[in-house]
Amino acid sequence: MDARETLDGLMIQHGSRLLRLCAMNLRDASLAQDAVQDTFLKAFRQFHRFRGDADALTWLTAIAINVCRDYRRTAWFRHVDRHVEADALPRAADFSLPDNTVIRAVMALPPRYREVILLRYYQDMKQKDIAAALDISERTVRQRLQKAKSMLREQLKEWYEDEG
Repeated sequence: MDARETLDGLMIQHGSRLLRLCAMNLRDASLAQDAVQDTFLKAFRQFHRFRGDADALTWLTAIAINVCRDYRRTAWFRHVDRHVEADALPRAADFSLPDNTVIRAVMALPPRYREVILLRYYQDMKQKDIAAALDISERTVRQRLQKAKSMLREQLKEWYEDEG
């Protein structure tokens, strides 16, 4: 099987997950589509370097996160209103939440904390895979998850009290 056939299969298998990840990272559904296209284009160009040490989804996630980071660094991105309602984001899973308060809180986190939360809880990745995707240690992943949860706990304190 050549690179194109393999990546076509990966696109079918993981495209919607990557689209949701990019949409939540970039807060813009159409920009997320561009990011996913760029992700698969970069994956195609670099396919010869993929050794299979990590899962293909981990490898694609790492590329997608870097593409999103590149997008966020542009001057255009910093000056455009990227507010998007949670309902407008592409669905990768059925989240049975009473409202979008939690998703909004996650999206409001600083990027380094938002990334680990999205990968752990929305993409259901293991800590070792997150570490590989972000090119950081597992210890750093644990620390960022802990800090992100603490930040979310503080932000959502009233929401939890209202639910109880």
